[in-house]
Amino acid sequence: MKNEIIQNTGQHDAAVISGRFDDRTRVLKYSDSFAVFDHYGDIRSATPGKGELGIYHQDTRFLSKLELLFADGSRPMLLNSTILEDNSLLVADYTNPELYKNETIVIPKDTLHIFRSVLLWESVCHSHFRIINFGCAPIEFSLVLEYAADYADIFEVRGTKRRKNGQHLKEEVNDQEVIFSYVGLDGVTRRTRLWLSLTPHDITASAIHLNLHLLPREENNFYLKISCESAGVVPRNTNYADAYTNISRIVENFRRQDCAIHTSSEQFNNWLKRSLADLHMLISETPQGLYPYAGVPWFSTPFGRDGIITALQCLWFNPDVARGVLAYLAANQAHELNPDQEAEPGKILHETRQGEMARCGEIAFEKYYGTADATPMFVMLAGAYYERTGDRAFIEEIWTNIEQALLWIERYGDIDGDGFVEYAQHATKGLVHQGWKDSDDSIFHADGRSAKGPIALCEVQAYVYGAWEQAAKLAEMLHEEKLASGFKQKARQLKLKFNQAFWCEEIATYAIALDGDKLPCEVRSSNAGHTLLTGIAFPEHAQRLVETLFSNKSFSEWGIRTIAASEANYNPMSYHNGAVWPHDNSLIAMGLSRYGFKNEAMQILTGLFNVANALDLYRLPELFCGFRRRPAQGPTLYPVACTPQAWAATTVFYLLEACFGLGISCGEEKPSVCFYYPHLPDYLEKIEIRNLRIGQSSIDFALQRHDKDVSVYVLHKEGEVEIKVVK
Repeated sequence: MKNEIIQNTGQHDAAVISGRFDDRTRVLKYSDSFAVFDHYGDIRSATPGKGELGIYHQDTRFLSKLELLFADGSRPMLLNSTILEDNSLLVADYTNPELYKNETIVIPKDTLHIFRSVLLWESVCHSHFRIINFGCAPIEFSLVLEYAADYADIFEVRGTKRRKNGQHLKEEVNDQEVIFSYVGLDGVTRRTRLWLSLTPHDITASAIHLNLHLLPREENNFYLKISCESAGVVPRNTNYADAYTNISRIVENFRRQDCAIHTSSEQFNNWLKRSLADLHMLISETPQGLYPYAGVPWFSTPFGRDGIITALQCLWFNPDVARGVLAYLAANQAHELNPDQEAEPGKILHETRQGEMARCGEIAFEKYYGTADATPMFVMLAGAYYERTGDRAFIEEIWTNIEQALLWIERYGDIDGDGFVEYAQHATKGLVHQGWKDSDDSIFHADGRSAKGPIALCEVQAYVYGAWEQAAKLAEMLHEEKLASGFKQKARQLKLKFNQAFWCEEIATYAIALDGDKLPCEVRSSNAGHTLLTGIAFPEHAQRLVETLFSNKSFSEWGIRTIAASEANYNPMSYHNGAVWPHDNSLIAMGLSRYGFKNEAMQILTGLFNVANALDLYRLPELFCGFRRRPAQGPTLYPVACTPQAWAATTVFYLLEACFGLGISCGEEKPSVCFYYPHLPDYLEKIEIRNLRIGQSSIDFALQRHDKDVSVYVLHKEGEVEIKVVK
């Protein structure tokens, strides 16, 4: 990764010069704070634009260096490090290299065992160190903890250059504590407080020196607490044990609420466990309920599109996430025109930021609405949530927000009145492209020319179609028959018009977009696969589209590429023009299942299972490079992908839903669970799902694969719920 340059200028992929410090980074997150360590558990001299390591709070890096060393400057020898299965702790084990004094070995190699555990609770990072002498003689040695705080905004860390920064105040050094302070250009004072549980031999503004004496088999325990304070808000004074108890309680609460999924494949179980733990870690409590932050490190904040897709992917087993996402986005829906924010009445939030650069207006994203797809997807999620839960009271509560979103589609989304939703950039510091592929070079014509706006994306039209369909169902539930009839008519008209304008016969797929002159961008893309998700694609086009998506130009065997290898701007190392995105593939897989292409959906499941099986911690990243699968080699990682990423974590659950053909309905009097032509891949003999909550009922069931069939068995049922299997 040496001197690798990722130089795209879209919001999602701002310039980052250098590759990842470590492809086995260790990540912790809690609410608005997160920490990224190397696999040693250290933060090695991170600097803006050259590495994401650090401890962050509210989009600011509060600690940019934390290294454990021996007095001679050598690092302990790493034996092992990992994040626990539930993401609660980073744990690492070390020993010592040969330690010298005057060229004489005074402590032989492997004499010391150093254990380190790290956790994040609220805005405090707690560390526990335990050191044991396994030698036969008493030993004396010194350990050093080096540290620094740069207060870089997350966009600085990603490579954005600032004309001016705030003021670093003089460090405060006490017997067991060091305090760093910074006054930002936004007038906010941010402080980092490092506190050690024992009095060190020496403490300075850059390092703590510990002189230790250990008898044989003697151990020494001490704790380090790093607190992030912003605008005078000081975190509660908790110790390591209390913080661990609190984290464990939260993990246990999630476990009790979730259904349990177990398969006949231990590797697949590992993927499921890590994915569920990542979802739990990325979820934050907001005043409106649960919200999955998009990803660490670059997007640890609410994103509209990301939250909606994540909620859709886990809706079948955890509808509480969808309720929290809908409530949060409804509370933050735009009500007035503000070009600097790309805000228009009824529009749904793209993202929000709390960092210094956002607060100062250096970037547009403090509260930013520059996305064309979140608004129709908000309506889609509302309809899907009602179908899953029958929660009429909540739908009535947000019905005005749904109506406002639908009004936005017609009044502001359709810029030129042609019946399609387009976007055009208004904020000079905002996004040029406002679909999920938002890099500046992501929408182009067959010859590679950039498309000029206003631009109508194919997948956005699919989402709008889905929004009208779901709105009609909700209106019928509310006995708004006239509204429902009008919404159905709009859906029918859009479907016909879309298939006429977007289908490209020569390349056997839908155009990725129509440009400002209504010329189709005839490019083979994964975007077209999203048309299957909502049913806007004509059946006669669907078969040919699927063949295009699974040609060797599009399908890498790991997954479907964002752009096919046959296209002018294809680059397997490009963020949006050739890489593979797990969430993108899951949406396509659900669409494939809808149109009856179950075997192709299982191909996507298998490809991504192979990716997870090849990666550290079984964790799917935000994206990976689009190179074709090569014998005895794993996927090629994208150097600055978020990992974990919410919609990558929930991908496996949506893929299973697609293969099961699972449909859950609580909108009727009697809740029902239906399996439409269930399929399982050949490496999954059996899947058991227990404690699936459906209204006031719950069921346990199993799917068993046979040579030419899949059987569904009800293992246990509580309450009134109907089970159907369609084959």
